[in-house]
Amino acid sequence: MKERVYLIGFMGVGKTTQGKKLARLLGYHFVDLDDFFETKFKIEIHQFFNKYDEPLFRRLENDRLKKTFEMKKVVVATGGGTPCHHNGIENINRHGISVFLEMPPAVIADRLMHAKRKRPLVEGKSGKELTQYIKEKLSERLSCYQKAMIKVDALHLDIAALAGEIKDFKR
Repeated sequence: MKERVYLIGFMGVGKTTQGKKLARLLGYHFVDLDDFFETKFKIEIHQFFNKYDEPLFRRLENDRLKKTFEMKKVVVATGGGTPCHHNGIENINRHGISVFLEMPPAVIADRLMHAKRKRPLVEGKSGKELTQYIKEKLSERLSCYQKAMIKVDALHLDIAALAGEIKDFKR
């Protein structure tokens, strides 16, 4: 079994929630890449976006991702765009097992509308605008997400079955 498992997928699909459960089942540590970023730079991501730009965020986020390659026995919840910038998915696949959590855009929109955590890329969008934005972003990112080693339906996720699949994963 690999030392690192990376959960990828659009924001709001449950990477953090499911990642914590998966880490417990595997006996691994859990790292949320967003929290890892905020701790290092001492700024919340939505504030970083207000103060700086997305290209800078993506560069610094990628540096944080690279730090996880040194960790052992860890489940990492990536940011939604992490694998799609700076050869993220290729590096993730080189250093661990990638798991794509898939979910329909309308469900993601509903979840984001009711989320507690502020999401800078979707802030201030209405339901229809949000669904349209998610469809557009997903279509941009799908080719990247599809490179994941394991793909699961995040709506009907059996976390114990996923843990078993990861334990048995060979490459």
